[in-house]
Amino acid sequence: MELKSVDHARSLGIDCVYQDLALVEELSVWQNISLGREIVHQRLPVLARRRMRGVARDALDDLGVRIDSVDALVGHLSGGQRQAIAIARSMHAAPAILLLDEPLAAMGTKEAAAMMSVLARLRERSPISIIFVAHNFGHVLKLCDRVNLIQDGRIALEKPTSDTSVEELTSVLLHHV
Repeated sequence: MELKSVDHARSLGIDCVYQDLALVEELSVWQNISLGREIVHQRLPVLARRRMRGVARDALDDLGVRIDSVDALVGHLSGGQRQAIAIARSMHAAPAILLLDEPLAAMGTKEAAAMMSVLARLRERSPISIIFVAHNFGHVLKLCDRVNLIQDGRIALEKPTSDTSVEELTSVLLHHV
């Protein structure tokens, strides 16, 4: 099956958190989480802003993310908080498959560790399948059940993370260069 659009992928239960996050810095936390997934009142065709604020707060709380106010502008938040908002936005649609494209790439060590905790909680509490794209082998081995090392469009290694190591992954990578 070929995916025709983002909406088509979402209709099949697939959502993505992009490396660039695709957040609007001038909008609030709740507006970003609801963006493209707005809730409208049934009787009147107007946005259910209070309900969307509540959904945003619940989504962040479910991930264990602390942001003081869902009315805060995303542009004033840290990189880790922004990443959490992007994940919460994707989780809003309750996907069966979540693709995370380099979710820790622009983060410092402390923020990356906090985000790894968020992802671990998400993995434990949800029946969702997560595809985690990363260059940091340590993060992959810590978070994932399986690893697929892809080089030049081909799978160079595929196995359970419990049966491999950073050293093995590095060795495979170096021998295929």
